[in-house]
Amino acid sequence: MSEGAYQRLWDSSHLTLQELLDQEQPLLEPVPDRERQSFQYRLSRLYLYYLGLLRRFDTLYDQMVQPQKRRLLRRLLDSVAGRVLELKDDLVRTDLCESHCLDQVLQDLKLTPAELEVPIPKYFLLEQSSILKERGLMLAEILSRMERLSSEESFPEMHRTEAVILLQRAERARQGRLRANFMREIRKEEERDRRIREDGRHKFSQDQAAIAIQKVWKGYLQRMRTQQDRQREMEFIGMLPLRNHVEHLGLLSQACLWEDVRRLHQVEKEQEFQLAITKTHDSLKETEGPDMKEKMKEQIRQWFIECHALTGRFPDYPDESLGGSYLIFADKTPEQVKMELEAQAQDSKKKDQEKNKEKEKEKKEKKKKGKAEKNRRGEADTMLKVLPSKFIPVINAGHEEYINLWKNQYDSTHPNQSFDSETLRVEKRKEVEQEIRLQVDELMRQELKNLRLAVDREEARPLKAPKKKTGKKTGKKKKEKDLTPDRSVESLFEELVLSGFLKKNETVALKDYVGDFLYLGSTLSFANKLPMPSLFDIRQNMALYGVLRLGSPDIHSMAPLIRSVLLVGPSGMGKKMLVKAVCTETGANLFDLSPSNLQGKYPGKTGAQMLVHIVFKVARLLQPSVIWIGNAEKNFYKKVPKEEKEMDPKRIKKDLAKALRLLNPGDRVMLIGTTNRPQLAEIKGLCRTYERILFMPRPDYASRYVLWKQMIEAQGVQMAQSLDVSALAKVSDGYTPGHILHAIRSVLTQRRLLQLSKRPLVASEFLGHLAKLEPVYREEEESLKDWYFKTPLGKKRMKLSKDQDAEEAKLAKEKKKRK
Repeated sequence: MSEGAYQRLWDSSHLTLQELLDQEQPLLEPVPDRERQSFQYRLSRLYLYYLGLLRRFDTLYDQMVQPQKRRLLRRLLDSVAGRVLELKDDLVRTDLCESHCLDQVLQDLKLTPAELEVPIPKYFLLEQSSILKERGLMLAEILSRMERLSSEESFPEMHRTEAVILLQRAERARQGRLRANFMREIRKEEERDRRIREDGRHKFSQDQAAIAIQKVWKGYLQRMRTQQDRQREMEFIGMLPLRNHVEHLGLLSQACLWEDVRRLHQVEKEQEFQLAITKTHDSLKETEGPDMKEKMKEQIRQWFIECHALTGRFPDYPDESLGGSYLIFADKTPEQVKMELEAQAQDSKKKDQEKNKEKEKEKKEKKKKGKAEKNRRGEADTMLKVLPSKFIPVINAGHEEYINLWKNQYDSTHPNQSFDSETLRVEKRKEVEQEIRLQVDELMRQELKNLRLAVDREEARPLKAPKKKTGKKTGKKKKEKDLTPDRSVESLFEELVLSGFLKKNETVALKDYVGDFLYLGSTLSFANKLPMPSLFDIRQNMALYGVLRLGSPDIHSMAPLIRSVLLVGPSGMGKKMLVKAVCTETGANLFDLSPSNLQGKYPGKTGAQMLVHIVFKVARLLQPSVIWIGNAEKNFYKKVPKEEKEMDPKRIKKDLAKALRLLNPGDRVMLIGTTNRPQLAEIKGLCRTYERILFMPRPDYASRYVLWKQMIEAQGVQMAQSLDVSALAKVSDGYTPGHILHAIRSVLTQRRLLQLSKRPLVASEFLGHLAKLEPVYREEEESLKDWYFKTPLGKKRMKLSKDQDAEEAKLAKEKKKRK
């Protein structure tokens, strides 16, 4: 795409953005609980539109070259991503569920399930590539030192004679296997020749032989034509991949190459822009700075004279916290400035008096309006509304800046996509003016002091500090005591690596967590059946709760704060894979605080306290960070088993809760726990520590179909018509993605891959390996479901469904009475 195409995409995106901003205000009005479905529908539409905008702004920010446009796009991208997170939070409060049935909304908007995929901004990794490289090199160096030490200890030296004997034995075994295969082929050929000699050859005439050859050849040609026609038909309707797959890959690689070229241009233009910023700042300071300074001084002196003429005394100089001399330069007369300063002092007195009166009134009215307030609170609780957004003002400001500056500018103005020098000068002029104003304020304060002494014989008045606004006392968080004040981050980092708490993360993309969309969610919910989340929903939630928040400090500081997530599901569902994917997509450090990893390390109460302190300190200093706890239920055991008493799995429970409470917006640190037996834990403690609980049930048919198909193709196998993937998806009901992957790897060995050209894959080959694995039985899944519906959100969801059932039963009875 050219720069003009990206500009047109930007223009169309802002048209959509304007429509969405118009829809924001009606959502703030409270809605009664009986209109929950329509309210949820409106929220879902808005959520889907913002997701589409996020995808567009990510493409634009990644590929546009002009540096000033990219700065605006970055603000818009972060604010739209934050708005998506806010809407997700509103959807959870409305649906009382972590997964949402959006199939009906998708159908109405004529969108595909692919539009629901949460786009991960590319700059998360691109803009911190140098930091990640340095951190990776430091980690690799420490790990290599550990490997050298362990290899010296664990591998004893072998004598040369023993090594030669071992190699000879392996080589003779290899030659023996080859000889056996060779002899087997010779015996087969001999047997074939013997059978031909015994049966005798049938003699054909010349015409009979020609007819037989023609039959075979014509039959072969017709079968090939039929197969090709069928192949073309299936390709046309999208049921089979295109045969020119190599050409398609070539086009994709060429497109990726052009994207990389544009990113290189971005770096060049950014360097030019940075040089221009310093040059423009210096030139403005030299050329316009002295005139600005003199003009400001003249205005302030004139203000001094006018105030003295009006009031008979020189005014108080505005404090820096109130804006300093900026109040004078705001096109106001001296009388207006004086009135404003006096009004501020009077307002503070009036507010104090009004507060005292209000308190007295409240005390009198509390007794009278007790019952009325209860009723109002009850009504307010049943009302549905969207919380005020922190990101909408930022989006509005960005939208206005686009309209004022960039809407009508085209490529002909800046064909090389260089910066706009005039816009830059306007921005820098404001900064230079601000710097000079601070200098002038210091000089004029001194001049005012001298004027008072010379004219009024008045000594310097004591400066009154501006009063702080009195309000409700907020509960101040205690500052964490630093237990390691004298140690550097590098030494703590090395200690955690050597102890095994900071681990090298495996590269796993979030898109590798394969699963399909739940197509019948709305149908099930209309039938009063609670739809279970699909693998697609789980991937989407991890992108929203983990990746988007940890990827950007601007998004994290303003988005609804989520410090911890718990993944609950049977073993083999890919919980640890999701943790690795979050680390991969955000470049986060991976800390392992699993109970099994704690055994024998940092013993005692002080040791546990020190460990948690060091982990959270390093995690905050080297953001973003993910702290993973496998078997999270062990930290909250109802009763510790005898075999695990030595491990003492509950020893970091209190310190972990304290450390989590100290995480603030902007601290890109997230605790992610995984468990397959949450029933063994105290539910209150577990739910208090983990703010979001994501339930991961067995995959449904659609997800199993996609799993079989994509996992087989990932092994380098071209899907053939002989392989009935639908039958495999049906038979594997109850098996997890881990089971399916194990069965595929067991069948598709290196030898089997070599035989594919002669013997295509069939579904029956996988059944034997699946049968050896233990599936997830319904009792186990029902037990996990029962536990989930005992969590705070699960309880609310169950109560809502019961209330809806009761209302429907009531309506049905009323209809019968009318009849």
